[in-house]
Amino acid sequence: MNTPKNMPEEFLQYIWENRHFYTEKLKTTDKQPLEILNPGKRNSDSGPDFFNAKIKIDNTIWAGNIEIHKKASDWEKHNHNTNKAYDSVILHVVETDDLEISRTNGELIPTLILKYPDFLKTNYEQLLNAQTWIACQNQFHKVNPVLLQLGFNRLMIERLENKTEEITARLQYNNNDWNETFYQMLARMFGFKVNAIPFELLAKSLPIQILLKHKNNLFQLEALLFGNSGLLNNQLLGDEYYLKLREEYSFLYKKYKLKAIESHLWKFMRLRPVNFPPIRISQLAHLIQNSHALFSKIIELETLHEIKDLFRVKASAYWNNHYNFNKLSTLEEVKELGETSSNLLIINIVIPFLFVYGEKQNKNYLKNRALDFLEQLPSETNSIIKKWHDMGIQARSAFESQALLQLKNCYCEPKKCLNCHIGVKLVSAP
Repeated sequence: MNTPKNMPEEFLQYIWENRHFYTEKLKTTDKQPLEILNPGKRNSDSGPDFFNAKIKIDNTIWAGNIEIHKKASDWEKHNHNTNKAYDSVILHVVETDDLEISRTNGELIPTLILKYPDFLKTNYEQLLNAQTWIACQNQFHKVNPVLLQLGFNRLMIERLENKTEEITARLQYNNNDWNETFYQMLARMFGFKVNAIPFELLAKSLPIQILLKHKNNLFQLEALLFGNSGLLNNQLLGDEYYLKLREEYSFLYKKYKLKAIESHLWKFMRLRPVNFPPIRISQLAHLIQNSHALFSKIIELETLHEIKDLFRVKASAYWNNHYNFNKLSTLEEVKELGETSSNLLIINIVIPFLFVYGEKQNKNYLKNRALDFLEQLPSETNSIIKKWHDMGIQARSAFESQALLQLKNCYCEPKKCLNCHIGVKLVSAP
């Protein structure tokens, strides 16, 4: 059987790692008998592709690293010939042998031309060339549903670890202040996609420690938040509530030397009125009033029911018949944070913070609590989850919907099929 040519290095690494190559009567390019005792462990950092491999050439056993290239000449193209980190390579694995390669001291490195079954290339190319929503959409029916379920736990932990990186970066920015970091990221999420940036800028311009000094006075909390949002600068005149907020803020901004963000940053277009920025800002003020230092309160709460109660907040009475300042609405309703919005805040902010805090403080019970909350919360209903549903994959909880989001965004979208437990199964199927 002919050896396929010109496959990407990651495909050749997959072949090597899973020992899908032909192993009978292996020989190096200089005709020495070769036996692969251990292909080594994949290296995700800089340096050779596989560490701690073990091979037998002729009657000598070698332990060291493996480097894989499409062409042998890539060794010099990548400057490995001058890099002592590659002197530990005991075998160079290639598709095309077009150059003898050596260590920095001039010593030749044994080379193996990798040969593997044609169907592996065919299967992989089929995935790479697919134009469907996910590469394996037309083959997904071949996958045992149990295989998908088994991957959920890894995908979910992976997603939480990805969020860990963002939280850790923000913690460093805030001098390891958990409450300030939680407040900033929660505020950003309060804006959801459309107003995420102005909400984040608002939080950064108004530290949580200032707000907590006024947590017993909801009106002052609102004056601070509305004032620093810039929304009180749009009109000189207005109704009684608006003018009182301006008056209160004029005193507080001088006291704390505050600087408001630009009001034009806020988006109102294509939003349902209940999601307008003033409504969300008032709800955030209520949430701050209902807790002490926000994240400190979250850690104390042991049940999902308690967390949900904390997020059961509503805008002030003024907003019952307003969607924006100074514009009376004929429709009167209490502007309470909806359950769907509340669940999204818990899924995307509360749970990752519990998980990361548990990880960094060595409190496994908080990590387990975070995962339990995900199991208890219902699945999200966004466009990606609906697409999975159309394919027959039903997310039974937020744990599973988050795993499916991770699968789509981090594996299917960039076509990392060789890193996906489903893709690997399909590629290796004869």
